[in-house]
Amino acid sequence: MDRLLSGPPLTAGAESYGAHQQRFGLLPAAAARSLIGRLEASNLAGRGGAGFPVGRKWRAVAERANRKGVVLANGAEGEPLSLKDRTIMAARPHLVIDGAVLAADAVGADDIIFYVGAEHQAAEAAMRYALTERSADLRGRARLIQAPRGYVAGEESAAVHFVNAGDARPTITPPRPFERGVGGRPTLVQNVESLAAAALVARGDDAGTSLATLSGAVRRTGVMEIGLDATLAEVAASGGGLVRPVQAVLLGGYFGGWVDINDVWALPLAPGSLRARGHAFGCGVLYFLAEETCGVEATARIIGYLASQSARQCGPCLFGLGAIDAACRRLAARSAQPDDLKRIARWSGQLAGRGACKHPDGATGLLRSALGVFADGLCRAPAGLLRAPGAGGWTAGRDG
Repeated sequence: MDRLLSGPPLTAGAESYGAHQQRFGLLPAAAARSLIGRLEASNLAGRGGAGFPVGRKWRAVAERANRKGVVLANGAEGEPLSLKDRTIMAARPHLVIDGAVLAADAVGADDIIFYVGAEHQAAEAAMRYALTERSADLRGRARLIQAPRGYVAGEESAAVHFVNAGDARPTITPPRPFERGVGGRPTLVQNVESLAAAALVARGDDAGTSLATLSGAVRRTGVMEIGLDATLAEVAASGGGLVRPVQAVLLGGYFGGWVDINDVWALPLAPGSLRARGHAFGCGVLYFLAEETCGVEATARIIGYLASQSARQCGPCLFGLGAIDAACRRLAARSAQPDDLKRIARWSGQLAGRGACKHPDGATGLLRSALGVFADGLCRAPAGLLRAPGAGGWTAGRDG
């Protein structure tokens, strides 16, 4: 059952404020006083990728804000395979605004910023118009800022840095935004889907659904609201089924990981179920990789993109990701050097946790998942590489 996307068809465009109020009633302003506790009890996890508990995040800001905090609604959505944030902003802008207003009242903030990706024109237009519809209620405490293009522009410290200085590059932490963010004030940076979900919790709903973006070898691609107790098989069936045999799924987008389709097909997508198997739902990307598609080449393309999106301000990104990208491209082109596999395996462990932000961590996490998942499926094995019988990863060897 849809919760976030209930109401008019998505093709109808943005829901008006009047229609939104007819469905949901007035904003439950009084609920803000107890909302943090209710969010903690609901176990609502953030939907921006990291999955951090929403209630705990709000409480951390509330303990520091002293009625002078900031709420930054993050709709940058730079993940290439995700469409969910722009979809909910374009179709249900008032649910997002409800969540942001409730967050401001709950944590003690007098400034609300909607940070919307420059490439999401329909979402930006819907949000701007929705803010004008509510200008009397908002009393000048909300504004919209266009986020620049780029993968790292949505990282929370990068978003704060852009608002403060016009530069969407991550900053070294601590301090973190909840400690010192926009204008030096405690700042809640929260994904727009998370805010919309919080608005439903404030009205007595649960947090049992999430938005997912389906793509790849599935019949119906695009955004779908799914129950978190649904299995991947059930989600694929809701998307019209698979159009070709699938070998793996990219779970959570470019900062997620490859998972063998047999390991996750019957697994519920609830965070606890995935976590127990070492996986994460992340930003809700579900990319189904067809059997005939080379996983090595697909991974090399993603690593190349992530390397190109580096903020180029610390060694692990500037040099480490560049070296990994070059080695992956050689693997994909079947021109690998003898020690490329060893280097990739070593670098993927060495870079984690050493960057100014989590960009190298995401890239190396994806790479480590590929090293395992595509062990038995190296297509057109590169020269200088052999699969060891029963190997759990890509293995360096000698031909003949």
